[in-house]
Amino acid sequence: MIEIARIIGIALNHKWRLIIAYLSMIGALIAFVMMPHYLGNAIDGIVEIFDGGSYSQSAVFTTIGIIFGLMVIRGVLSYFQTYLGEAVSQYVSYDIRNMMYNHVQHMSFGFHDRHHTGSLMSRAITDVENIRMFINMGLVRTPYFIGLFIVVAAILLYKDWRLGLISASFMPVVIIYSAIIRLKMREIWLTVQQKMAEMSNVLQENFTGVRVVKAFAAEPHEEAKFEARNSELAGHILQAEKMRASSTAFMLFTFLLALGLILFFGGRRVMDGHMTAGELTQFIFYLQILQMPVRMAGWLVNSYARAASAGQRLFEILDTKSPVQEEENAREIARPHGRVRFENVTFSYDHTKRVLRGIDLEAEPGQVIALLGPPGSGKTSIVNLIPRFYDVTGGRITIDGRDLRNATLESLRRNIGIVQQDVFLFSTSIRENIAYGNVDATQEQIEQAAQIAQMHEFIESLPDGYDTEIVERGANLSGGQRQRMSIARAVLMDPPILILDDSTSSVDARTEELIRRAMESVMSGRTTFVIAHRLSTVHRADVIVVMRDGQIAERGTHAELLELDGLYREIYELQLRPQEEVMRELESPIPVGND
Repeated sequence: MIEIARIIGIALNHKWRLIIAYLSMIGALIAFVMMPHYLGNAIDGIVEIFDGGSYSQSAVFTTIGIIFGLMVIRGVLSYFQTYLGEAVSQYVSYDIRNMMYNHVQHMSFGFHDRHHTGSLMSRAITDVENIRMFINMGLVRTPYFIGLFIVVAAILLYKDWRLGLISASFMPVVIIYSAIIRLKMREIWLTVQQKMAEMSNVLQENFTGVRVVKAFAAEPHEEAKFEARNSELAGHILQAEKMRASSTAFMLFTFLLALGLILFFGGRRVMDGHMTAGELTQFIFYLQILQMPVRMAGWLVNSYARAASAGQRLFEILDTKSPVQEEENAREIARPHGRVRFENVTFSYDHTKRVLRGIDLEAEPGQVIALLGPPGSGKTSIVNLIPRFYDVTGGRITIDGRDLRNATLESLRRNIGIVQQDVFLFSTSIRENIAYGNVDATQEQIEQAAQIAQMHEFIESLPDGYDTEIVERGANLSGGQRQRMSIARAVLMDPPILILDDSTSSVDARTEELIRRAMESVMSGRTTFVIAHRLSTVHRADVIVVMRDGQIAERGTHAELLELDGLYREIYELQLRPQEEVMRELESPIPVGND
């Protein structure tokens, strides 16, 4: 019930719509329960007319007019109740979607390492929709049906307590049965939503990796994998619907049994003269009204069960705190000079196995620090700590002598330009992709950044120029073009610190040299960390840091490290020496072109 209480708390942010919906509900309820009374009177009046009595026909028509008026009133008020109920449900789903989206935006990389994209999307769409249905069907309409049940039950007992007790005798059984069903269905719907998330994961991975699927002719395998998840999901949904159907059928059976008993005993009381035909008709109509909340109980139980499980999954995300938190007294960091220092830094992703151990490293403003090492040595972990994508486990990192944890995340990352290995481009124009880190940039600034990244001439050659739309993940650009787009994006931020994560791995040697020459002027006066496997990148670095098993194995210039005859020499002989001839060829002037 905690999840339901929290959902109701969010709905109370729109209390005035709820209040008007409830007032409309009360009016509609009163109009509804008054109709059987006047209908019974009309029937008694008609019976008196047929019996030759003195009952006025005008009174009958007046009663019919009142019934018609009550129907109109109920219809109008029901419209407002339905409309406002739907409005509140839409606003609540809007609020929860925004809460979740904004919360996820501020979570660190560690959170996204643990939660699959498909699972997050399932919660943001399917679970939010289940909560929306609960607000409309459960929160808004449940008081109506409860009020209808109580008022009608009281009227039945007042009109004839004997028949009223017969009608009400089945209610405790229905209530107990509904409670049992609700508990069972809550567990089933929680499983359904988990299976839905698993299926979303399969869909998301398949659509994203469709080129890999086709390259390995793995369509049959993927189809079988999806069919298994889909079948499992359908089975659980059918189980939930079977339980709901059995609940509805049981409640309908109890009502029909009560109706049969009322007709039997009520008919005898009419024949004995203790009730009129109109009073029995009223009783039957009230019993019909009582059927409505009884029949809807199954839907309401289902709505509450689905909302409880959906709320549990959503609040699990909303209650998760990011491992990377701003300090209460964090201050904005002005544009720094760019002196970056690692002081005995240790780091682990899961607080068990250390990925980095005892890292002491200092980069002066304007220096280029090249990070080398075998896979898993800790190169990427080092650069991920600078913008605080993760927090250090031990030690500290400072910029201009200031601990990163004392700066606001926004101001810290505003001063760091990153060109990541896996370039992600958004499905929008080239202009907006380049200006993503500086949305207020002018067209002149955007074009200047593109020129530095050796992209301007290519963009100008396109029919729509900078307004050219990029398809999903930049599929209409080559790997080198995507890489240079990412470089232009980082250049436009004009950051004092640059991080180039294998930034030229997707381009050929000639294009890489073009980028290198252009970037030399950009890197001037900036602290630059480079992760690369090309000689052209590390050859001109001020300091080369060689990593092994999460520790700094060697450091120095290219010439100094070659003399050590250590790990760098081994990497050089295996990977970098073959590039020297290409480097010599590229030293001569070359024309500018596009890959």
